[in-house]
Amino acid sequence: MTQEQILITGAGGQLGRVLTLKLQETYGINHIIASDLRPNTSFNGIFEVLDATDFDALQTIVQNYKITQIYHLAAILSASGEKAPLNTWDINMKTLFNVLEVSRIHKVKKVFFPSSIAVFGDNVQRTNTPQSTNLKPSTVYGMSKAAGENWANYYFEKYGLDVRSIRYPGVIGYQSLPGGGTTDYAVDIYHKAVKNEPFECFLSASTKLPMIYMEDAIRATIEVMQAPSENMTIRTSYNIAGTNFNPEQITTSIRKIYPEFQVSYNPDFRQDIAETWPMSIDDTEAQKDWNWKPQYALEDITTDMIKHLKRKYTIENIDL
Repeated sequence: MTQEQILITGAGGQLGRVLTLKLQETYGINHIIASDLRPNTSFNGIFEVLDATDFDALQTIVQNYKITQIYHLAAILSASGEKAPLNTWDINMKTLFNVLEVSRIHKVKKVFFPSSIAVFGDNVQRTNTPQSTNLKPSTVYGMSKAAGENWANYYFEKYGLDVRSIRYPGVIGYQSLPGGGTTDYAVDIYHKAVKNEPFECFLSASTKLPMIYMEDAIRATIEVMQAPSENMTIRTSYNIAGTNFNPEQITTSIRKIYPEFQVSYNPDFRQDIAETWPMSIDDTEAQKDWNWKPQYALEDITTDMIKHLKRKYTIENIDL
């Protein structure tokens, strides 16, 4: 079997950091090429500085390393994207087009394109949102993901490029700080609890959203890429479900460990975004096509997040 050579764009992001490590474990450290806009001198493995809007630079890396798979994670996220919508569209779409075209030209075997629940709008069934429904996103980020899903399907239908995708719910992980997403309150809240600091939530207490723990998100990403091609019936992007909860429920979960934890609510523009997104997801197709099943519920997430963050902040205090 041919050894895979895998390129990751946006490897310095919340998802990219963890996915890179897992792919190194799976395929070997010398077969993973991590890339991002900024250099990472502490990175253990092969790292390339790459602006994914630069077609020639991307093409050079694909040629030099004989890349067989690309995980394209570079993008501007939902809340950050609303501050500069035209720039968000330009960057998110140009980087995707570059990846698709370079992959087509150089016969890259597989491409992973991350989509998001941001593709849905306020016109959908918000409970158990179905796989196939009208997409009317409320953010430029969501618009770029909805368009990207259709381009992924187009490149598969027209050129036979094996593009695979999942629609991530909000991703929760201890490995990095919040990165500008509407669901990132569910990361920040754990940091504040462990540091014994009050937390001001930018969503209302009852705003329920689909979420997924980082370990489940990474496993889903690799599983969909490793599934047999003939099993893939969705060539836009698969719905996947992890769990779902609102800020009040996550606060209750945290207070079982930190009873005095203080939370206040001050909804901002991200509340309007959240109210157009699903509250829960129907992922029947992912279950059927590649046996998807999440492993982490809210209580599992809280236990694991607090365990790792306590260790992180204890080490930092010792270093000080």
